[in-house]
Amino acid sequence: MREFRPGPDELNEKAREALLVELFRGREITHRQLGEALGLGRYETDGLLKRCGVGLDVSAEKIRQGCGLLGQARPS
Repeated sequence: MREFRPGPDELNEKAREALLVELFRGREITHRQLGEALGLGRYETDGLLKRCGVGLDVSAEKIRQGCGLLGQARPS
């Protein structure tokens, strides 16, 4: 088996990513700020959070409100 030795740049990037994810988890930065800091789009940011085991904090009430708004926007 080959030994894995990450370079300093790779370690710095991983540490930066981990710090930013923890800031998001602690609600110190927004989803958008996280993505911008890492140069990621919305879906890439979602993927990163999923890989890190961070769920998006959406309550059932927020989902109900969103569904209600969608129903109002539909033409009759």
